[in-house]
Amino acid sequence: MDVADSLNIENIEVSTPFIRDADIAELAKWPKVIAALTEAYAMPIKPAMVPPRIMARGDGFWLRSLCAVSPSGDYMGCKLIAASPKIRRASYLISLFDQRTMELAALIDGNRITDLRTAATAVVAANAVIPEGSLRVGVIGSGSVAKGMLAALLSVREVSLARVFSPTPASRKKFAASFQESHGLVLGDVDSPQAAIDGVDVVICAARSRDESPVLLGEWLQPGMVVLSVGSTLPEQREVDTAAMARADLIIADMPEEVLHETGDSLVATRDGVDVACKTVSLAEVVSGQVPARRSPSDIVIYKSVGSALQDVVTAEMLLREALSSNRFKSIPTGIVTIDR
Repeated sequence: MDVADSLNIENIEVSTPFIRDADIAELAKWPKVIAALTEAYAMPIKPAMVPPRIMARGDGFWLRSLCAVSPSGDYMGCKLIAASPKIRRASYLISLFDQRTMELAALIDGNRITDLRTAATAVVAANAVIPEGSLRVGVIGSGSVAKGMLAALLSVREVSLARVFSPTPASRKKFAASFQESHGLVLGDVDSPQAAIDGVDVVICAARSRDESPVLLGEWLQPGMVVLSVGSTLPEQREVDTAAMARADLIIADMPEEVLHETGDSLVATRDGVDVACKTVSLAEVVSGQVPARRSPSDIVIYKSVGSALQDVVTAEMLLREALSSNRFKSIPTGIVTIDR
């Protein structure tokens, strides 16, 4: 082998799949995301596989990391979020590594994945509590998260009745019109949250008030309701009031410790004397069958979500499989060095 051949071998570049935001828009199908997350939550998940998130803070900006090992045995990964509330900008990046070789498997734009996994995991929870039958749905909120949650639910369940409330009439009318056009769903827009959820099976709660006062009150809840609450993820945020937390027979949490100690809903209810911890269980315990979702059809169940790295990684690995099988990705002509040590 001459010097030129040697140099050519050394200069061979490894390529890394990069799944772009536009690719994800094409690849992400609700039933597949929901199926992947349902399968993952049914598997054994040790606490060490999903450690607490870490945040580094600067002056008006922060960098958050969420890491998890997928129970599939294929990938592990990390989602990085760089955000500045001061300038209202954020970037999301997910890296996936092969569990067997430690090699970088892919880089993925994480922009859409947070909304995808939030909505899909809420549907996993709803299906675990009410596994079959047509559903009546009330929606509080008309933003992108509420829209994603209803779209995800409609992709796998029949909805016989739906209503939406948003404090802005134009927003809720636009929300209703969009589902009439996309799904043929006649969705009533109503002028109060009580009217939106009266007589429903599932309450989609994906809204927070500007002053962080609760938008869902316990006095409105009716026997058998399942509340999907995803809008309160920090101590200063509230979405459901103390009475709602008190009336719940079971609280299902995607990350129990974070729900209990880092959400305003739980912190205030606990301070007000509600033993939130005693009736909070993990979503994995419910989906895997270790804990029954409810003991009676009249039980009120609240699903509280703060988001989880497990959801990000499982969604990302499903998208990677779809991208590789359909050749829907950009190949970056470089990689990182994986060494023996």
